[in-house]
Amino acid sequence: MTPDAATRRALLREMIRIRRFEEKCAELYSAGKIRGFLHLYIGEEAIAAGTMPHLGADDAIVATYREHGHALARGVPARAVMAEMFGKQEGCSHGRGGSMHLFDVSRRFYGGNAIVCGGLPVAVGLALADKMLGRPRVTVCIFGDGAVAEGEFHESMNLAALWKLPVLFLCENNLYAMGTSLERSESDTDLVEKAGSYRMAAASVDGMDAAAVYDAVGQAVAEIRASGAPKFLELRTYRFRAHSMFDAELYRDKAEVAEWRKRCPIAALTAQLRESDGLTDADVATMESAVATEIADAVAFAEAGTWEPVEHLEDDVMTRVVAAR
Repeated sequence: MTPDAATRRALLREMIRIRRFEEKCAELYSAGKIRGFLHLYIGEEAIAAGTMPHLGADDAIVATYREHGHALARGVPARAVMAEMFGKQEGCSHGRGGSMHLFDVSRRFYGGNAIVCGGLPVAVGLALADKMLGRPRVTVCIFGDGAVAEGEFHESMNLAALWKLPVLFLCENNLYAMGTSLERSESDTDLVEKAGSYRMAAASVDGMDAAAVYDAVGQAVAEIRASGAPKFLELRTYRFRAHSMFDAELYRDKAEVAEWRKRCPIAALTAQLRESDGLTDADVATMESAVATEIADAVAFAEAGTWEPVEHLEDDVMTRVVAAR
């Protein structure tokens, strides 16, 4: 599964695309164009870029609330994602979900889940349905290290292993569950060992290395397709920005952040391609230009989008009518 030069260039372009999209979202948030919560994927791009190429159109993805990169890499158009950020009807969730609830059933992208660990039971259910109906599909469930502290994590891991369901559990371990370090929330910080306790094949991967992610996920998906059994990958990564735009980030040492920034996945892959594949400044400039054009188009599309009429406020909302006594 080791990516060739052309694939590594594609990985680089996808990471640049995600990074620039997120930077633009931060800018628009500061300008008041995007409201609510905003969790940026800056620093973790290698995971989304290295994962999605191995999935077919029928495979499912269940993501966390830091999911913009996952959605873009899955093929959800930048226009639809940006319009959703703006709360416009043209967004992938029709403006009703916002940053944390991107959803696209046509691409089997089932969130964007604002509840920590909320996606794991959904992923198990999707995989169970596929197994019962004899559909040769894989469900990829992406979540953060904070989810490991939730009961649903253990219930989902147990059932997936017990029923031998085709789920790839991808833990984006960025070392902090919101503002709590892994060491302060887990008595045993070996996440691979936790997965192994359910007799599930598990491994740890450098989540800052796009080629390593591509290789590991490719192997894991192939093995799941062959065996039908679940697998767990811990992807060690780091978010360069705060947990969210509301986060004062008082729990991380600036020196620690600076050290991790030296391992930027985009800079690392760029350097590798320059040395091994003759990547030039002009090549990078071409990628940047194409990405800039796409993002500018997405912003213009979102700006020109329409607000949902007030009359539609109760559409698709379940209500319970209580009869008057």
